[in-house]
Amino acid sequence: MKKNMSTTIYKVILVMVSVAGVWSSCSNDFLDETTYGEVSPDKMTDPKNVERVIIGAYKMLNGQMDNASNAMNSPASNWSFGDVTSDDAYKGGGGTGDQGQIHRMELYQTDPTMIDVERKWTALYEGIKRVNDALRLLNASTGFDPELKKQRQGELFFLRGHYYFELKKIYNKIPYIDETIIKVEDYNRSNVEFSSEELWQKIAIDFKNAANVLPLNQAQVGRPTSTAAKAYLMKVMVYQKKWQEAYTISEEIVNSKYKLLTNFEDVFLPENDNNAEIIFAVQHSINDGDPNNYNGSIGDRLSAPGGPFYPQYGFHRPSQNLVNAFKTDANGLPVTDNIDVTVQDFVDPRLDYTVGRPGITYKDLGVVYEASWARDLATYGPYAPKKRIVSAKSSYYGSTWPYVSALNYYIIRYAEVLLWRAEAAVELGNLEEARRIVNVIRERAKNSKYVMTLDKKSYAANYKIELYDMPWDNIQKAREAVYLESRLELAMEGERFFNLVRWGVADEVINTEYLIAERKKRSFLTNAHFTKGKNEYFPIPQRYVDGATSKVEQNPNY
Repeated sequence: MKKNMSTTIYKVILVMVSVAGVWSSCSNDFLDETTYGEVSPDKMTDPKNVERVIIGAYKMLNGQMDNASNAMNSPASNWSFGDVTSDDAYKGGGGTGDQGQIHRMELYQTDPTMIDVERKWTALYEGIKRVNDALRLLNASTGFDPELKKQRQGELFFLRGHYYFELKKIYNKIPYIDETIIKVEDYNRSNVEFSSEELWQKIAIDFKNAANVLPLNQAQVGRPTSTAAKAYLMKVMVYQKKWQEAYTISEEIVNSKYKLLTNFEDVFLPENDNNAEIIFAVQHSINDGDPNNYNGSIGDRLSAPGGPFYPQYGFHRPSQNLVNAFKTDANGLPVTDNIDVTVQDFVDPRLDYTVGRPGITYKDLGVVYEASWARDLATYGPYAPKKRIVSAKSSYYGSTWPYVSALNYYIIRYAEVLLWRAEAAVELGNLEEARRIVNVIRERAKNSKYVMTLDKKSYAANYKIELYDMPWDNIQKAREAVYLESRLELAMEGERFFNLVRWGVADEVINTEYLIAERKKRSFLTNAHFTKGKNEYFPIPQRYVDGATSKVEQNPNY
């Protein structure tokens, strides 16, 4: 189905935009100049042609760049980069050799030659290249309406900020190229030309420039607003631990049009895409004219959970540790003992909208999820993803290969902004403000609809969640409460690993709180070990290092 295609930015056919080639051993293909097909150079600055090139810059948001089905190796959702490398999920699939390089990622044995390391880098730099090309053409165009031109420039600044943000949080040391670089030979830049602080500054400037010219509302869904640019700027401040700046920016966002939906499940239904909670998202669609449905959730196609309704790819499997994190006590507050959940335990109701668990109703399919759905049950356990799986009965789900859906991927949603604000409040010493914000998130979960049994006569599990009613007077406990709430609210959304790194707790959480217990349940994790000072970032792709003529430094210990 073509979802909101009369108004989305993907309405325009991408006849003007070339696709990046395959890596070659002696050149940086991700920096090659774009070829604009058969359009003559003197026509390229016509507004309609520039608009098509701008759409091409948006197109890279879903990680699909070469009309092939392996966007799963450069997923927009970062399921392999942000969940499988954390305590939230296992790789899954048909054993450790199925997408074996991702298995090595979850063991923290990543190396610079892996396809995922190269492909993610390539996809993001292809997005940047398209942005820079579009900016040059837009700036040279004399036929654009002046106000619309400013808006389009803002959109491109926003996109470039996003692509660079992704690169920075994944690889850390990255070359920076803007629209002033024109000659191909000048594109070969050092990845240590700018310090970490300078790179963050450049990313922040793009979002600031975007916020200054973007409108509060967009006629076409999928284009960023001024508030979206400010929310992303806030995220940049959070990653730099600039808490006062982050908190100040959040004031405008919490007073904007964005808000939490009443019901947690509704946030992740494709018919509710671009709802009031979604600040910016990758727009997905199916049955829209693309012969392969590559405009759908192509990067996540391996998450299909099997059973009678889905193909049994069986990747992106929730960990036992994640399931245990949703346990609550008789007062409805989190229990952090990491003892496996039983049917008698109280659990946070978000658990059964996030994870497919045996005996629990799965979506609206009229069945309970069964452990037998799980591919390679002995290796990866009984759980399946659920939050971002679209019902097989939905017209937004493609029931033929490549089995993708039209559910958008949410880059920033309002709940995440609230959690960043709570973090900032803790670090600024306003613990009661942080408690109030966390309680807003928990109250939404409490008042949401709960998963029911098949006969709809009772709840499917012992759901119990309550608010924190005692004052927070210990900064470390307050910090931990915010971190836990972030995990529960954002589980399986590709954020967990990056949060652990920026919080400075990845080593302790992964090695001590996760792997020691998890190895006893999942033997494939026997040799897993997070190395502090190395595994916080992924390696710079070896092909980039080998082909560079400027100074390039590999990340430490690779």
